[in-house]
Amino acid sequence: MHSSTPTPKATPKATPISDEATSTRHDMHGHWPQAGSVEDFRRNLDTTHERIAAACRRVGRDPGSVRLLPVSKTKSEASIRLAYAAGCRRLGENKPQEAWQKWQATSDLPDLQWSVIGHLQTNKAKLVARFASEFQALDSLRLAEALERRLQIEGRALAVMVQVNTSGEANKYGLPPEEVAGFLRQLRAFPALRPCGLMTLAMLSARPEQVRPCFVLLRQLRDRLRQELPEAAHLDELSMGMSGDYEIAIEEGATVVRVGQAIFGARDLPDTHYWPAFNASDETELAR
Repeated sequence: MHSSTPTPKATPKATPISDEATSTRHDMHGHWPQAGSVEDFRRNLDTTHERIAAACRRVGRDPGSVRLLPVSKTKSEASIRLAYAAGCRRLGENKPQEAWQKWQATSDLPDLQWSVIGHLQTNKAKLVARFASEFQALDSLRLAEALERRLQIEGRALAVMVQVNTSGEANKYGLPPEEVAGFLRQLRAFPALRPCGLMTLAMLSARPEQVRPCFVLLRQLRDRLRQELPEAAHLDELSMGMSGDYEIAIEEGATVVRVGQAIFGARDLPDTHYWPAFNASDETELAR
């Protein structure tokens, strides 16, 4: 450990926003138009950056403080190459095996980096340790041990975010908020893991009043940890918000937004492929 605690980077406090002011875009879930050309990707990226900037202006933030992470899960290599041609240099993937295959297929694009943002089983840790530049879903010591072991073999370190379950839903991964402080203390035993922030999935709801509290909780948790815990001094990142709710997340302090469908288009595979508990009642909720 360092002999002194670094001063946490200052993060502008979010200005209170009424839930009526910013709506979700979950009505577009599964209906976003497909991006089939470089021009389509450029247009979608420009539109997303404009909406990021507008959300920042509403709360007095610098748009440069928000990193857009395009998410390419289920999309083909051809689509990824179009996104690359449009300027994407880091992509997010949920499933490590799929990400590994895409990393191999695009090995001729050496500056394309990969962020793994989905749940990771310990037997897949060796894949992530080999190629990922970032892992956003760390939520157990068993997984931390597996990653550390493989990273030591690879001779590299990995930026990680701790996933927090801010909605309280049983079907979501992530640590309960009250367990995060103790978990961060235990991560000191794993020098190849470099904690840089927290990640969450908000409640999948069309109602902003159900979504926003998840983002508020994560920001407040991060801010409290940075004040009280030396191990949390470098937790600068808040990864929260997806295609349907990233503007609300930015209003509440997000520094990374994970946007897939709004850039790549709706996915061909059903939501149950990535969210096993997703069912017809969720579709009804999103349609409201």
